[in-house]
Amino acid sequence: MSTPSERLAELGLELPAPPAPVAAYVRAVRTGSLLFTSGQLPIVDGELQATGLVAEGSDQVSPEAARELAATAALNALAVVAAEVGGLENVVRVVKLVGYVASAPGFVGQPAVVDGASQLLVDVLGDAGRHARSAVGVAQLPLGSPVEIELVVEVS
Repeated sequence: MSTPSERLAELGLELPAPPAPVAAYVRAVRTGSLLFTSGQLPIVDGELQATGLVAEGSDQVSPEAARELAATAALNALAVVAAEVGGLENVVRVVKLVGYVASAPGFVGQPAVVDGASQLLVDVLGDAGRHARSAVGVAQLPLGSPVEIELVVEVS
């Protein structure tokens, strides 16, 4: 069985530096064996990868693009987890994922968008990445981001 670090490499991914908070909060809080991450955006090298609302067939962010952005945000959340607990090998399991999707009126495909994050967690962590989940449509997200991901993770 390969480790999370080996699976990341097999996927052609590496954990980025954990994004710094953009306001008066911390990137994660641990209580007992649970680690709660703050919401993570699809930021790469300090740049938000897209802005706008998610919608079908419009000039907004497509559901397919938003799914990839959700995976990027989940990778950032994993970077926070790894930094807080000394590596992904210390993850016992992902307990809960909450995904927020900035949705145009009438868009109801939030679960398919958030699946990008869910699939990344399973690809990297295997069965430990399977989780309970909420996929929530919202009117707007910080910085105009199309998606935001937060995790609750059991750690050793």
